[in-house]
Amino acid sequence: MGPLLNLSLRQLTGRRRLLLILLLASLPVGLAALLSAAVGDDEPSTHGGFTNGLLDGMLISGIMPIITMLLATAAFGNELEDRTLGYLVLKPISRWRIVIPKLSASIMVCAPVVVASGIGATLLGAGGFGATLLVLDGAAQATLAVGVALLVGVVTYAAMFTWLGLISGRALAFGLVYVFLWEGLLSSFLEGIRYLSVRGYTLAILHGLDDKTFGELDDRVIGFPAGIAGAVVMTVVFVLLTVRRLRRMDVP
Repeated sequence: MGPLLNLSLRQLTGRRRLLLILLLASLPVGLAALLSAAVGDDEPSTHGGFTNGLLDGMLISGIMPIITMLLATAAFGNELEDRTLGYLVLKPISRWRIVIPKLSASIMVCAPVVVASGIGATLLGAGGFGATLLVLDGAAQATLAVGVALLVGVVTYAAMFTWLGLISGRALAFGLVYVFLWEGLLSSFLEGIRYLSVRGYTLAILHGLDDKTFGELDDRVIGFPAGIAGAVVMTVVFVLLTVRRLRRMDVP
C-alpha cells in the first residue's frame, strides 16, 4: 500500500490545491487575531461569540468540510478523470488495500492544516481569550479538545467524501449542497439531525472533552458518547461503501 499512498499524496498536493487549502485554513486564525486585537476586555460574551461564530460557525461548519471535500473527492476523482483507475483495479490486490491509502492520503494532508487552524484560532481567541488560555491550567485541555474534535471530523468527512468522489463526477457540487444544507442549515434548527451530522459529532466531542471552556455549546450538542459512536459508525460505513463500490463498478 506504500507506493499507492505516495502516489495519492503527490496527486493531492498540487500547488493550486494546497494554496487554496492554506488560504481557507488561515481565515479563522486571521479573524481570531483581528478580534483579539480589537476587543481588549476578556468578557464571557466574547467567549460565546468566539465559540459560536468563529469556531463553530466558520471552522467546523464551513472550512473543515470544504477543505476535506476538496481533497477527499479528488482521491478517486483524479483517477476517474484520467482514466487510470482501471490500472489499479486490475492489480491482484484486495479493494480495501486501494481504498485505505486513498483515504489515508486525504487525512494526512487535510488533518494537520485543519487542526493547526483550529488550535491557532483557539489560542488567539477573541478579546483576550487567547491570553487567558495561555496562563490558565485549562490551556492544554482546550487545545486538546479542539485538536481531537477536528481530527475526528476530518476523518469522518474524508470517509464520506472519498465515497462520494467514487460514485459521482459532480462530487464537489453534491458535497457543497450537503455541507451548507444538511450540516449548516438543517442541523442548526432540527435537533434530531445532529445525531446524523458530522458537525454534531465534532461539537459533541469538543464539548465533551472541555465543557468548561466551551460551555456555550451546553444547550445544542448531543451527548459525548453519541458523538464518538456516530463518528465511528459513519466512518466505518462509508469506508465499507467505498470498498463495495470499487468492487462492483464498471471501470472504464
